Amino acid sequence: MKYLLVIPLLLLLACGQQQPASQETASAPLGGGQSTVKDETSKPDVVRIAVNSNVHKTLVAALQAAEYVDALSNAGPFTVFAPTDDAFAKLPTGTVENLVKPENKETLQNILEYHVYVGNIREEQIRDGMTLNQVNLDNVTLNVSADGKITINGANVIGSVSASNGTVYVIDTVLLPPDKK
Repeated sequence: MKYLLVIPLLLLLACGQQQPASQETASAPLGGGQSTVKDETSKPDVVRIAVNSNVHKTLVAALQAAEYVDALSNAGPFTVFAPTDDAFAKLPTGTVENLVKPENKETLQNILEYHVYVGNIREEQIRDGMTLNQVNLDNVTLNVSADGKITINGANVIGSVSASNGTVYVIDTVLLPPDKK
């Protein structure tokens, strides 16, 4: 009788042992950030939403130049106000090309940080006159009109997408932080 109990226990322990890492896993490069994790089954994070969007190519290039792809791929939660390519096109000619230069990285980071709130603000939570303190420590103001349209500092919210690590609000204007005095 004692052996009848031991055999299933040994089988259970043998099945639970980890197999050695495959050659593919063992040779995977080290040092990649969160954005290098391949996951095609989970809900996309805020960065993957932008990468997979056909209207956020400029934003993705800016995130890469500012080295913020990994930061925004982390757990968050984040509320991201994502300007479209058309929004970036409204800026004076040469602005984007100038901002993505390495010597302007700090300025670009400040602008991008002005588009991110740490926390997940869902649409039903937004109230007229609501103020959010963004990652760069400057405030933005959200407004809701009588017909339910949302603006942020006057920029129109033209859509929203729920992400695994927050919410992305698509906006029609690039938000520029106030000048530091």
